Amino acid sequence: DCAIPLLPLTLLSLLSFANAKHCGECIQAGAKCGWCEQEDFLKQGEALSTRCDEVESLKERGCNDSQIQNPIGKKSIITNKPVTNRKKVTGVETNKPKPEEITQIQPQKLRLNLRSGQPQSFDLKFKRAEDYPIDLYYLMDLSYSMKDDLENVKNLGTSLMLEMKKITSDFHIGFGSFVEKTVMPYISTTPSKLLNPCTGDQNCTSPFSYKNVLSLTSDGNMFNSLVGKQQISGNLDSPEGGFDAIMQVAVCGKEIGWRNVTRLLVFSTDAGFHFAGDGKLGGIVLPNDGKCHLEDNVYTMSHYYDYPSIAHLVQKLSDNNIQTIFAVTEEFQPVYQELKNLIPKSAVGTLSANSSNVINLIIDAYNSLSSEVILDNSKLPEGVEIEYKSQCKNGVVNDKDDGRKCSNISIGDEVNFNITVTSKGCPNDGKSETIKIKPLGFTEEVEIILNFICDCQCQNNDVVKKSEKCSLNGTFECGACRCFEGRVGRNCECSSNDMATDDMDQTCRKDNSTDICSNNGECVCGTCECKKRPNPEERYSGQFCECDNFNCDRSGNKLCGGNGRCVCRECICDPMWSGRACDCSLDNSTCLATNKQICNGRGRCECGVCKCTDPKFQGPTCETCPTCPGVCAEHKLCVQCRAFGTGEKMKTCKEECSYFNLITVKDRNKLPQPNDYPYPVMHCKERDANDCWFYYTYAVNDTEREVHVVDKLDCPSGPDIIPIVAGVVAGIVLIGLALLLIWKLLMIIHDRREFAKFEKEKMNAKWDTGENPIYKSAVTTVVNPKYEGKC
Repeated sequence: DCAIPLLPLTLLSLLSFANAKHCGECIQAGAKCGWCEQEDFLKQGEALSTRCDEVESLKERGCNDSQIQNPIGKKSIITNKPVTNRKKVTGVETNKPKPEEITQIQPQKLRLNLRSGQPQSFDLKFKRAEDYPIDLYYLMDLSYSMKDDLENVKNLGTSLMLEMKKITSDFHIGFGSFVEKTVMPYISTTPSKLLNPCTGDQNCTSPFSYKNVLSLTSDGNMFNSLVGKQQISGNLDSPEGGFDAIMQVAVCGKEIGWRNVTRLLVFSTDAGFHFAGDGKLGGIVLPNDGKCHLEDNVYTMSHYYDYPSIAHLVQKLSDNNIQTIFAVTEEFQPVYQELKNLIPKSAVGTLSANSSNVINLIIDAYNSLSSEVILDNSKLPEGVEIEYKSQCKNGVVNDKDDGRKCSNISIGDEVNFNITVTSKGCPNDGKSETIKIKPLGFTEEVEIILNFICDCQCQNNDVVKKSEKCSLNGTFECGACRCFEGRVGRNCECSSNDMATDDMDQTCRKDNSTDICSNNGECVCGTCECKKRPNPEERYSGQFCECDNFNCDRSGNKLCGGNGRCVCRECICDPMWSGRACDCSLDNSTCLATNKQICNGRGRCECGVCKCTDPKFQGPTCETCPTCPGVCAEHKLCVQCRAFGTGEKMKTCKEECSYFNLITVKDRNKLPQPNDYPYPVMHCKERDANDCWFYYTYAVNDTEREVHVVDKLDCPSGPDIIPIVAGVVAGIVLIGLALLLIWKLLMIIHDRREFAKFEKEKMNAKWDTGENPIYKSAVTTVVNPKYEGKC
């Protein structure tokens, strides 16, 4: 933004904009800045820098559209070769393309014309080509602990060739080995140990740092033959000198035989590694120079240069588009996993104790590496920024840090990147720069030529040096004079040494006052040049700087109510607005009621606001009558749902009942009374579904509706269960006792009556003393006939 730049360049941009002396400085201040080259554009007292402003502001101030310099950045594609659509062919292919003829990235070259603050975007397409050539270099640790691994690697060439043929028909393989620097304390330097570093009857070769055993070739049998002749060596310490070997493999492209194809480096070891600084143990202090030092395929400077640092390796591997596969034993997996996190486009595989799984490891690692594309760019010029946004497989979109990569890509898949380049100011003094973007691990790249727009077209065309319009003391360009050194004034008519004189100051005083330029400017060559305000949108103007565009009346904290322009401290209102602060609308559409009458026929429209003449009616269109019948019932459900969360509108309360302000009070005495406010207040009493009463008031305060409601419902108290139950139980018990007593009493009375009746009958009874004819005595007398009465 020209007028309000963003942090952290706010102050710098403001100063650049407010003090722009020519068109070039103006367009660098912001993307929306323009320069008016119209000769009669400046008004009396306005400084040269006021030609620089936002384009829309320049038009409003009277600058012709054709006289505004506002260059726009653009892009142009120079090379746009389409990506290769190629299928893998079995058998002999007669028209097989060369590796350099295969295209996986589009476009290949373009030009961006960048203006400060204006981003330029372009689309980049990447497609993994099928049957793309592969170079694989196997770099193996030949220290004694890798003896059994060497036996399995001896037949690796032909076996790996067969597997890789399933992926590509153009496969080259090479082999190299490493041990350690040939100085103490890494190896023993005694003569016998230099010939055979192994102990006992083991036959080992002399120690060495790195050997290129076999340059890249398509002959798998040659790989088997040469690797089969290799012998194990030995060293003293556990970490190995593998970093020296990786550096030489990376930078010795001609000796290794790297082609411009997919480059894979398999690093096989069962130990850790030395890195920069470890060489001091052997008296080696010179940093690794990152250059090729192979003589007869042997690294000859291991005793002279220190081990490379990890950052140095990352740079060289990236520069040479080499993807690294670390094939290490399980013991050192954590170490190399951390190393992998520092080296882009690298992978780690677990090597079995004797390297028997190396082929599967290589295939899996290659598939993992090739399924991800990561874009990287060369160093950007100062002031240039770049952003990535990726459109990956299955509609996945990434931005920011993840915008430069896509994962899970298969052969033949196409992904797209949107790349945005933005410049700040005028980098590198406007000289062209070139940056490159490439997918890591691939040799192809996109070349981008950056041209910076630092000057306006009018600074190159129609420029008149020593122009008469500039009193022959300056160059007339872009509608204004650019004075030579030592000359000042709008037309360069004065010398900087003759600026402060009394005669000149007199012409800068209004009505012979003592204030020069109304204290709002300086007298330059007898002409007032007004001060600049911290806010570039605020300006002093006039012959004596007596006018400004920021001291007009305000409404709603906005200058001229936001509906006009401040010209010489007076508001010039926009159409349909009036008043000193342009705050009175002449549009009566805001006063139309729902019946299409102005203020519902019960008021008048003043400045777009209804003034109700009928005291019963209120609201923005005089349609609200808070004391009319039916008001309480109309708002009952909304008050109920908002205050208590109940009622029929409970689920739609937020959508249908947000038209009034709700204020809760503790009891009915706190509700507004009719005499408390200058506007009518309606008291309401409503009952809900639970027979609870709630009390509220409804009123319209100007344009706002207010509802005061008692926060507690007035519900009828329920019965006291315990006394009722106790009473019922007690009543039942008492009634039971009473009934029992009554029954007892009745039984006593009955018994007494029966007894009395018996006694009476007994007394009146007459008994007969005759013998019962049917009576028989219970005693039987038997006489013994023999008894004679003798003893």
